[in-house]
Amino acid sequence: MRPFAARATVLFLSAALLTACSSEPGDKGGDNAKEPAIGTIPKLLSAADLSYPLDGYAATAEQRRKLDHAQSRVTTACMARFGFTYTLPQVPSSGRSSNEGHYGLTDAAAAARYGYTPNRGVAPPAKPIAPKLSASGELALNGPDYKGAQPMSLEESEAKDSGKTLGGKKVPIGGCIREGYLKIYAPKKGAVDVMFVTNMGMDAFSRAHDDSRVTAAIKAWSACMAEKGYKTDDPVSPQQDLGLDANTYGSPRAIAAARQDIACKERANLVGIWYTVETAYQKRNMEQNAEALNQAKAELDERLKLAATLAG
Repeated sequence: MRPFAARATVLFLSAALLTACSSEPGDKGGDNAKEPAIGTIPKLLSAADLSYPLDGYAATAEQRRKLDHAQSRVTTACMARFGFTYTLPQVPSSGRSSNEGHYGLTDAAAAARYGYTPNRGVAPPAKPIAPKLSASGELALNGPDYKGAQPMSLEESEAKDSGKTLGGKKVPIGGCIREGYLKIYAPKKGAVDVMFVTNMGMDAFSRAHDDSRVTAAIKAWSACMAEKGYKTDDPVSPQQDLGLDANTYGSPRAIAAARQDIACKERANLVGIWYTVETAYQKRNMEQNAEALNQAKAELDERLKLAATLAG
């Protein structure tokens, strides 16, 4: 699982769109307040190829691409129902490991050449330009203003009336955008929140960050940075503390700081400790949410089967 991979896609358009039904990891009280036991801590630096216990329950990059394509096809078919030719623009994948940056800069070669320059200086994929639509087309795509509760499944959506029609056909609540999303991610009532697995990963990352073993490693990294005059306690995003901005991320000064950042992470074994502790929190979350997690995996499998029937 890559909790902080900000996947650029125009298909996930709002927090409301992503909410199917709630099932969240528990609060930090009770047993969750105790730090989980860990085994042997490996020596690690690069985060690019790390795997996590939750990975088996989350869609891979290729599976997400297939789901995005399926959602786009459903949206296109919905628009065609109202007489519009429309395809959702999709941002191409960067092709990079979504673990890079999980614990900050961890690639020694990249640090020595690019400093803190994002993506090794490669520009991110261009934001796609959405096709222009008439007012009627916008109504079909996004739906009318709707004051009631948003349907959380396609089943619910089809049973509700948005109050608007086009060509004698009922416009879905949330338009074809939402119909496409619900068709793929929540066709029936009771679906697990599509962000459930991601939220579990984010919860584990947050808990691990506050864990005494990780905070000790961060302090060791910070002290190591201070030896060379770099005052920062943020190993993930130290750029502001280091007085850097977008114009100086690749400067000689930034490269020198980045090299020290890498050396200090290696000395403190920050990645090895953080990864081991985060993995322990993921495993505990999985044990506490096994039923919902298994449902989420079963629903992912069903989505992928549906996506396969929509491929083309």
